[in-house]
Amino acid sequence: MIGRMRSEVVENTSESSFSEAQRLFGRQHRDGKGRELAGRVARELSDVPNLTILNPRRDDCDDSWFQSIHDTQFRQQVEWEIAAQEMADVIFMYFAPDTKAPITLLELGLFARSGKLVVCCPDGYWRKGNVEVVCHRFGVPMSDRP
Repeated sequence: MIGRMRSEVVENTSESSFSEAQRLFGRQHRDGKGRELAGRVARELSDVPNLTILNPRRDDCDDSWFQSIHDTQFRQQVEWEIAAQEMADVIFMYFAPDTKAPITLLELGLFARSGKLVVCCPDGYWRKGNVEVVCHRFGVPMSDRP
């Protein structure tokens, strides 16, 4: 198999699939800062050959989705995110100081023992101490600087 010369960003759509290339799952938030960081990470990794960046962001996601297993769109989104993290070789999580990020905290707990996590948690994040303890306990690399 001939590898790709540049990285590829895959967002959650019904057509998306996971290639056999190295995979990075990036968790960010819906606010502007999360989008900026996701774009920066994608740009900085754009020349990495055979890298697929799995981005959980969906432009068609909105507040009309009911937070229930019975809402097809919501359930598909959550299942895609879990499957993407299970398939990823590296999972990057960013805890923005101006957000609560309950889903990111949940996923930190789910994947802390996976050996795949890299975490950025700047000063000011409301549960930074919890993130630090989990990362320390399970040997997850953590930085204060994005």
